[in-house]
Amino acid sequence: MSNFLPINTILVPQGAEYKAVYRGLSGITGSIPTVVAIPVGMKPLLKYLQQGQFLAPKSRVLIMGLCGSLSDRHTVGDIVLYQDCIYQGKQEECDRTFTAQLHSSLSEKVSLVKSLTSDRVIWSAAEKHRLGETLAADVVDMEGFTALEFFNAAGVTVAILRVVSDDCQHNIPDLTSAINSDGSLKPFPLAMGMLRQPLAATRLIRGSLTALKVLEQVTNLLFSG
Repeated sequence: MSNFLPINTILVPQGAEYKAVYRGLSGITGSIPTVVAIPVGMKPLLKYLQQGQFLAPKSRVLIMGLCGSLSDRHTVGDIVLYQDCIYQGKQEECDRTFTAQLHSSLSEKVSLVKSLTSDRVIWSAAEKHRLGETLAADVVDMEGFTALEFFNAAGVTVAILRVVSDDCQHNIPDLTSAINSDGSLKPFPLAMGMLRQPLAATRLIRGSLTALKVLEQVTNLLFSG
C-alpha cells in the first residue's frame, strides 16, 4: 500500500509544474492518483472546474504546484502546506484532517502557511512585502482560493502543497500579459517580458528550476510510501 493517504486526484498547473509532478510519480509502483493539468489563473480555472465533473464528493484532491513568497521566512525551494487561502477579504479553508496527515508524513520538510490568491502576477518585491504584512499571508498563488471555494462547496476534500519559486526580496518579471484568457501561456509576450527584465528573468528561471526539482522530489516522497 504505497498510497498511504487515498488521494484520488492531483491537480497541478499545466506546463512545467505538471511535468515535474508527473516525473515525481514515474517509477512508483502501487496505486497512484490521476494527475490533471489545470489552467493558470482564477477565471480560467473556475471555467475549467465548472465544465468537468471529474470528481465525486468524498474524493480527496491534492493541489500541487509553485507559489511566490510574501515573507522573509519562506525562500526558494521551501515546501509549504496551506491552512487556508484568502482573496479580497474572503477566506476558504483546506481540509484539516487531510492537511494534518500530509503534514505528519512530511513533518520536518514542510511549513504550514496562510496563502493569498491573486488574479494577476505579483511581481514586485515591494508589493509582496506590503501584501504579506497587511494581509498576514505567507505565500501567493493564482489558483488556490478558486479551487477551495469550488471543491468545498462540492463536498470534495482538498489539501494544497506547493513549493516556493520566488522570494520576496527581489522583483520577478511582470508576466501578467503573458497569460491567455484560457489560462495557457503566450510564448511571445512571455519571452518579451523576460527580455525586458533580464536580471529578474534569470532569477525567476533559476528559482523555478530549483522549485520544480523540489516539487518532483516531494511528489515522489509522498507516494513512495
